[in-house]
Amino acid sequence: MKDTIRTLHPDKKQGVNISREKYEIIHRAITSALSQHREMPFMKLARTVEKELRGKFEGSVTWYVTTVKLDMEARGEIRRVPHSRPQVVSLVK
Repeated sequence: MKDTIRTLHPDKKQGVNISREKYEIIHRAITSALSQHREMPFMKLARTVEKELRGKFEGSVTWYVTTVKLDMEARGEIRRVPHSRPQVVSLVK
């Protein structure tokens, strides 16, 4: 059985089990993108990660970015910028 991680959700909804390897790849890409930019609209973040991983990742990058982003929010690693429309996220300092 492959190594998996159970994700968390900031609204206390049920998380999902995903491959730890895929989680770590997406987590690193999100952290890298947000380290380079102070904050980013979520869709720009997803496109940035997708561009970085093009041809190197099997599965829906956008789905994994959404899932890992929610987990990172629940763990206090990133936050949604209050009152931003569209949604903007930033690393927690």
